Amino acid sequence: MFMVYVLYSQSFNKIYIGYTSDLDNRFLSHNELATKGYSLRYRPWVIAYTEEFENKKKLL
Repeated sequence: MFMVYVLYSQSFNKIYIGYTSDLDNRFLSHNELATKGYSLRYRPWVIAYTEEFENKKKLL
């Protein structure tokens, strides 16, 4: 299963849209583990929306 997710940073009024097959680990990466990238600058994030798909092709 794949999931499209939308993160929201209330502190900076920013959104981030991504997809993953492991939302728990991906969310942890956005909020704690990542050492570079867009989402690092706008922590903390909350999950604003998710939608599940059978596979990557269904995301398109």
